[in-house]
Amino acid sequence: MKYRKANENKTGRAAKLKGEVKKLAVSRDKFGRKIEYLRISITDRCNLRCRYCMPPEGVEYKPHESILRYEEIIRIVRVGIELGIKRVRITGGEPLVRQGIVGFIKELAGLEGLEDISMTTNATLLAGKAAGLKRAGLRRVNISLDSLRRDRYREITGRDSLDQALAGIKSALRVGLSPVKLNVVVMRGINDDEIPDLVDLTLDYPLHVRFIEYMPLGRTVQSQLNSYISLEEIKRRIGGRMELIPSKVKGSGPAEYFKVPAARGTIGFITPVSHSFCTRCNRLRLTADGRLRPCLADNIEVDLHDGEGRVEDSEDIRRKFKEAILLKPGSHNFFQEDIFSERNMFQIGG
Repeated sequence: MKYRKANENKTGRAAKLKGEVKKLAVSRDKFGRKIEYLRISITDRCNLRCRYCMPPEGVEYKPHESILRYEEIIRIVRVGIELGIKRVRITGGEPLVRQGIVGFIKELAGLEGLEDISMTTNATLLAGKAAGLKRAGLRRVNISLDSLRRDRYREITGRDSLDQALAGIKSALRVGLSPVKLNVVVMRGINDDEIPDLVDLTLDYPLHVRFIEYMPLGRTVQSQLNSYISLEEIKRRIGGRMELIPSKVKGSGPAEYFKVPAARGTIGFITPVSHSFCTRCNRLRLTADGRLRPCLADNIEVDLHDGEGRVEDSEDIRRKFKEAILLKPGSHNFFQEDIFSERNMFQIGG
């Protein structure tokens, strides 16, 4: 009897969701948030091995045949645009390790209704591609940079690639990608002593240096929880050294921006742990293997493939987009135990 009742409840929930999907107002979730931003992971592969992104035991990449083809991604984005998606961000892994990226960006830029294309990259491969990406239609970049010291950069990323990353940053500025944002994951006892040096970059360059709280996500979390440091503490440290004034820069994301007087750039603070910004979240994530993920820190995913492993037709993609929007939770819970065993950051796209 209990089994029958449980099945009836499950069937009832599925039917209710199906009905809600049919009458869903375009791109609004059940909390009233307008979903207009899609983060697209085009690969789970990366040329770095960042300690907070990949587990210490190593990684097992998806086989090539499991990764979405560019033409499949374009088809998915077209449907997303019909449902209100206006902006996309290309992520990885490291997106620049995938061949054909410039042509893909050019094809994306040709989609009517798409207002902005950006990219998150570690910049180690950017110097030789920045000009081509800019011509293709890429507007701006977020660059992950957690240290300015060669030995520490190598310790954090597992690679001696700091010079290449710095060359990539300079190339992004030179070709006119704007804004150029540097994302710094602040880790206690690892790189938090470099904060003044990173802030100083904004004095001489039109860079937006954004400090991000360490997020306990995936199998990396078990050994890294002691790395967390609140950005309130970081802000106090900077404020004790120099004046911080609110910046007129207002990004479309969750960062709170300040600047040092006479600086060319700004300083941003992103606080996903200490001060959740979930009530303003306007995004879905598309994983490299074809799953729509409503929340970075939740295991809910909607598979866009049919039963034979093919990406479904436009009508089915549209239905699954709506389903993912309705499944979007009201807020994350980074410390919920059952998120520890699922995907790591490199498999989601950040």
